[in-house]
Amino acid sequence: MGCQYFEPTDNGANSFTVAMPKLTFGRGSLAEVGERANAIGFKKVVLFTDPILESGPIVEIVRKSLTQQNIQFSIFSAIRIEPDDDCVMQAAAMLKDADPDGVISVGGGSVIDTAKGALLVAQHGGHIRDYFAAPIGNSKPVPGPVLPHIACATTSGTGSECTSITVIRLNDLDTKFVVASPHLLATQAIVDPQCCDTLPGNVVASTGFDLLCHALECYTAKAYTRHLEIKDPNARQLIQGANPFSDLSAQKALEIAGKYLVRGVADNTDKEARDNLMWGATLAGIAFGNSGTHLPHAMSYGITHLMKDITTDGYQVSSPFIPHGISVIISAPSIFKHTAEATPDRHLEGANFLNADTKGATKDEAGEVLHKRLVELMRDTHIPNGLSGVGFDHSHVNALAESSFRQQRAIANAPRDSNLVDLENMYSGALKYW
Repeated sequence: MGCQYFEPTDNGANSFTVAMPKLTFGRGSLAEVGERANAIGFKKVVLFTDPILESGPIVEIVRKSLTQQNIQFSIFSAIRIEPDDDCVMQAAAMLKDADPDGVISVGGGSVIDTAKGALLVAQHGGHIRDYFAAPIGNSKPVPGPVLPHIACATTSGTGSECTSITVIRLNDLDTKFVVASPHLLATQAIVDPQCCDTLPGNVVASTGFDLLCHALECYTAKAYTRHLEIKDPNARQLIQGANPFSDLSAQKALEIAGKYLVRGVADNTDKEARDNLMWGATLAGIAFGNSGTHLPHAMSYGITHLMKDITTDGYQVSSPFIPHGISVIISAPSIFKHTAEATPDRHLEGANFLNADTKGATKDEAGEVLHKRLVELMRDTHIPNGLSGVGFDHSHVNALAESSFRQQRAIANAPRDSNLVDLENMYSGALKYW
């Protein structure tokens, strides 16, 4: 490729692979689920959703659409926000009993990820933990395809409808980990922006920062040519580092976040902003689904592991709970100041996509410019003021770093190598921003 960022390296990959579901985006597209399921050949499905959506108008659209096509369906809705392995195993047992032709998921990342994990276990057996990388799991490869899956996103952040990963909390470790395989990619993705019309502003803020960090982490990730080459094409993951395709989606997603995030949070009647954020989330999902995230997501898992006595308005979840997007963004300004030293051009370009004032900025100032813009967006959308805003102080820094250091897959995708002390320094820098 012509871009210097992707120049070949010794023993590095010399090709990249792109994969995504068949994607339908637009208002009203949710009502097409039944026709799309019928075209695939579904006669009987399991519909995954959460307890709040189950009795609401979004799921009713899907129910009606399936009924019109004479497609039988049963519902699995025992899904918690930030799903755990118990939830996945219950869902897998239901799938085996129901013996469906396929699965339809309607919800945010928690619903879609539960469906992916359940499909894996129901099809190939074992416990979901078997498929996590060692030493957390048994590094069991996903041996083959799972049942067809139509994933319908209802939030503007996760992008899970377009990725080949599922993020699940292991209860005995009280921490989230990732299972990744191209076989987990949904067959079709349906993204209908009307699903976000009534979301509270702080929910849009959290999901919006998730999309922003997905895109920014993709754009600044280690280039695919710097990852070791995997000879067997069937063993290659789509989490492969930054590449020219993921760059395209990430750039546009960042531009959308820079232009529309504050507007979408401030006004739920601003359909232009919220529709664009939904599109941005999908683009960011496509981007990180083909490149992977890095330190902000890795370090968010330490935060959600060690959080205590905190809840968030707008979420019907018992304490302790910090929304995923918030757990990611509160450390991000500090992290990107650290990683900018490795790839200042990429970080300065990322800041520019986010509408930062980059005029006259030098490479040495890239980290500071990006840091300043992220903090500005956080303040304008009323995000907690760093780690101190969600109950942490300097005494927690070492434990946070030790917890997150287990996320080696994501840490290795960062453009700059980081050891345990580096993580401690980044957490320290994230304690407070203003």
